[in-house]
Amino acid sequence: MPVPKRKRSRARRDSRFANKGVEVKAITECSNCKTPLSTHSACKNCGFYKGKKIMETKIDRAIKRGNERQSKVAKAQQREKSMSAAQASEQSESKE
Repeated sequence: MPVPKRKRSRARRDSRFANKGVEVKAITECSNCKTPLSTHSACKNCGFYKGKKIMETKIDRAIKRGNERQSKVAKAQQREKSMSAAQASEQSESKE
């Protein structure tokens, strides 16, 4: 009668059952942008969950950052205009 030559290790024995509990996850689509995502989670693309915007996305942050930069540039330009106007008026007063 055939007999195993060596004892089968715990790792080899247990690896047979390693994938026993793995199941296929259900995939749904975002109600707002229709991108695929796992159930009961917020969409990473648009930030919506159950039809409501609940988180700020990367795109939203980029837009906000761009608006802040534009406002800083506009303020700097206004300061430069006011400074140049003040200097021009000082120079005209000093010449007279």
